[in-house]
Order: sequence, then structure tokens, then C-alpha cells
Amino acid sequence: MATAALSSCVLVVAATGTASAAAGERHGTPRSNYVALGDSYTSGPLIPSQVDAECGRSDHNYPSLTARERAVTSFTDVSCGGATTVEMWQAQGTNGPQLDAVRRDTDLVTLQIGGNDIGFGSIISTCAGLGPNDPSGNPCQQHYRAAGYDRLTLKIIQTAPKVARVLRAVHAKAPRARVVVVGYPALLPDDGTGCFPSVPFAAKDFPYLRDTEKRLNVMLRAVAHLNRAEYVDTYGPTVGHDMCKAPAERWIEPLRPTSPAAPAHPNAKGQEAMAGALAKTLNRRPGHH
Repeated sequence: MATAALSSCVLVVAATGTASAAAGERHGTPRSNYVALGDSYTSGPLIPSQVDAECGRSDHNYPSLTARERAVTSFTDVSCGGATTVEMWQAQGTNGPQLDAVRRDTDLVTLQIGGNDIGFGSIISTCAGLGPNDPSGNPCQQHYRAAGYDRLTLKIIQTAPKVARVLRAVHAKAPRARVVVVGYPALLPDDGTGCFPSVPFAAKDFPYLRDTEKRLNVMLRAVAHLNRAEYVDTYGPTVGHDMCKAPAERWIEPLRPTSPAAPAHPNAKGQEAMAGALAKTLNRRPGHH
């Protein structure tokens, strides 16, 4: 993200009145009442075994793996495919408002949200539709910058206070909870190379979309820091396992998956990688980096 854009993002979050550099309360007791909030990157659509078909929720997503590994006393996963920050307060089909799962005795909350707020699904379909028209160019980038500014960067900035509001609500409902924001994994090659036509984005749109995802993760890290939450980097640990890699090496499925997972989403190995990244954070004392 350009320095000016990132500064604007931080200013937007600070303007909510929640800015605090404090790392949160120190707790000496293990967390045992765990609630997972999030979208399809959390829920794990099509990954066996599905326990909620409507939300695309798997019992092998990273929250479920984390709950088993930590032998938690209680575990509630209300993540749901297609969720935005709005669905924290609003029912989504048979899935109730996700924040309803957070209670006063909840002592661990993970949150992975924001991708659908910026229109992740429509971005992929738009760029995949434009790519074949100019395989060596950047038609997707031109599309999102046609108004003279980058619309995706603006959407990321506009999403910052929405995520901040969710974190404030979590803290209000569970004052003693350890709250962890989970970032998004590396979907595309980190070196900016493409893999047209297996992933039908134009060559110069690969680095553009890579940078857009990095901007989203930078925003999530900043919002977490300013709202007494920790941040888990899942991007770094998944570099080299993006949707352009061979089936045996990839943890993110391409637009035509070959493993049970939704297009452009983590497969079972990707969920394991995110669980591993989360474990490293949870194994540290809160506030220690």
C-alpha cells in the first residue's frame, strides 16, 4: 500500500476512538472457551467433512484443528461462507448473528473477516473475465483505476472501521477474552509471476492482485493493533503454496479446484497451515511478538 493510503487507513481507524497501543490484559490461565468468527476462509467450504452445508463449514478448518489441538473446554464455530462484517450482527440464512456466540465467559475469539467487505468474489470473477482479453496486460488494474484512483484500495480503507467495530463489540461482550485477528493466506505467487491460463488473470494483474491482498492484510494488522487484538500472519507461512503451484504443492485451490475446496480458497493443507500460524501466536503470551 502506498504510504499515503496506509496513513489514511490508520487515520480512519484512529478516528473511531478505539486507538490504543495496549496489548490487552495479561492472563495467566489457559483459554478454554473458544469462539471462531469469520467468512469462507475460516469455514472451509467443501473440505471434508462438512458440518454445515449452508455455511460451507468443515470440521477440519483451522478453528476445529485449533480446538482439538488445544483441548478446549468449549468450542463454537459460527464462521460462514459469504460473511461480511454485517453478518456479525445479522443472521445469514440459518446462521444467526455471529456475535451472538460470544459470551461473557468466552476467553478466546478468532476473527477472519474483511475479504467479502471489499468484494473478494466479484474481484476474482471480474479479473478472470478480463484476463483473456489482454493476457499480457493489466486490464483488471485498469478497470479498478478507471475513475482516477484505485477503488480496491478505497474499499480496504472503508472496511477498516467496520472491522474495528466488530472488535469493539467482541471486547464488550467478552471483556476478558484474548482476541486474535487472522489474516488471509497467499493466494497468488508472491514474486508476481502469473500462470495464465490455468488461473486466467492477465500477466500484470497478478502483482496488482497480490498487492491488493497485502494491503488488506496490512489494514487488518493495523486495526488489530489499534483495538487490543493480536494479529496472525497467514500470508508469510503460505508463500510458495499459492493457486499457481502444482496440485501436490498448493494449499490454495485455483479457479478449477482439483482437491475438495472452493475455488481460490484454502484446501485442507491450507487450513492446516493457518492452524499452525495461529498456534504460534497462541503459544506466546499475549502482547509478546
